[in-house]
Amino acid sequence: MVKLNRKKRRRYLVFKQTADRLLALALLLLFCPVMAAVAFGIRCTSPGPVLFRQVRMGRGMEPFLIYKFRTMSCRAPRNCATAALGTPGRYITRFGALLRKTSLDELPQLWNVLRGEMSLLGPRPVVLVESELITRRACAGVYAVRPGVSGLSQISGRDLLNDEEKTRLDREYVKHLSPWRDGLLLFATVYAVAFHRGVREGRPAR
Repeated sequence: MVKLNRKKRRRYLVFKQTADRLLALALLLLFCPVMAAVAFGIRCTSPGPVLFRQVRMGRGMEPFLIYKFRTMSCRAPRNCATAALGTPGRYITRFGALLRKTSLDELPQLWNVLRGEMSLLGPRPVVLVESELITRRACAGVYAVRPGVSGLSQISGRDLLNDEEKTRLDREYVKHLSPWRDGLLLFATVYAVAFHRGVREGRPAR
């Protein structure tokens, strides 16, 4: 595949943001019934809010508030990456485990895409306390693009990758950004979601 030159890259980034917002709006309308059912399920199965809000690092190293469906109990540490919890299964609710397995917990991020804070495809936004990963990403130029709902590291191992591997994949995505690679990444994302690839399993809380 041919690497885009600087001018074509700029044009593609503008097109990408416009397409992201249009697709996010369409998907929000399409999945409205599903999101309503998920919200109802969360309300019925565990006390606490339907949505989980957390500050993540965005484009240009500007923090923003990300939205997800809540999958953990209210006693779980808030500003902490899931991998840093040690045994996250003790916090994950039974319904939350299903949402994580099917990636339905990510649907509210379509609102972040509509607001221009995220892209449908790009490096996954990380929690601010993940200072080592943030530093690695900054040195690799990852923050030149908007973070994504799905990314190359998501379909290559997701929670099972270490910081070095995540940074390498994120750098590769940014360096070789193109519509062709995004198209392949989109198909790979659908496959990863369908077969639950790279999701760290944890026994849900009782």
